[in-house]
Amino acid sequence: VGMTRGFSAAREALSTKPANTVGDPFKTAGLAILMKAGGASGAVFGSFFTGMAKPLGGTVLDVAGFTEALREGLAAVQARGGAKAGDKTMLDALIPAIAAAEPETDLQAAMSAAAAAAEAGAAATADMIATTGKAKTLGERSRGHMDPGAITLSIILAELPTRQHDQEGVRRRP
Repeated sequence: VGMTRGFSAAREALSTKPANTVGDPFKTAGLAILMKAGGASGAVFGSFFTGMAKPLGGTVLDVAGFTEALREGLAAVQARGGAKAGDKTMLDALIPAIAAAEPETDLQAAMSAAAAAAEAGAAATADMIATTGKAKTLGERSRGHMDPGAITLSIILAELPTRQHDQEGVRRRP
């Protein structure tokens, strides 16, 4: 419910606030999620998006900018909650996504590689035991279930290559 509230607020904010840089939509979405989603998920995803916005001050998005944005999003999430790889969190999808995107030379290929790696990373969380966050209280019972944050991140990254961008990289509303 909280994530629906947060992402609905992000959609509304994105429809009304113009984007002058590639980072503006990420910042707008992140702030809306932080304000409306509530709970740990709202804080984590809001931090992720606002972190992604930091290195994207220009109007052109390339592979280097995309991977740097993902790294900044990772840093923001880690600073917020202290999670690391293997804790059964969204980081188990995000870290492989960054690694998969970095060697690519084409932005669409980097986004697709990141999405595929995030999906595989999310699936791999089913074999993990949660050691942080709300799921930590489940202990061994968390095994066999994918982490919801990792799933959410994989969905977000899968949607990025399908969004419309003009030749300068700034998303335009259809």
